[in-house]
Amino acid sequence: MSDHQYQFNVKMSCSGCSNAVNKALSRKEENSKIDISLENQLVDVTSSLPYEDVLATIQKTGKEVISGKTIA
Repeated sequence: MSDHQYQFNVKMSCSGCSNAVNKALSRKEENSKIDISLENQLVDVTSSLPYEDVLATIQKTGKEVISGKTIA
């Protein structure tokens, strides 16, 4: 499977929020690359998972996803 790049604008107020998102995504797919900017409220993910799966995983943490897009 080829990797896809996604970017999500996620409402996060503290490092605990960003850690929860990071842990959830890491558990879903061990080899995914995750880059989280708490300051910019952005979650960049490179994964072989479909967009919908990554989005659902972030939403399951209870964080509000403002927007999301496929980059590549």
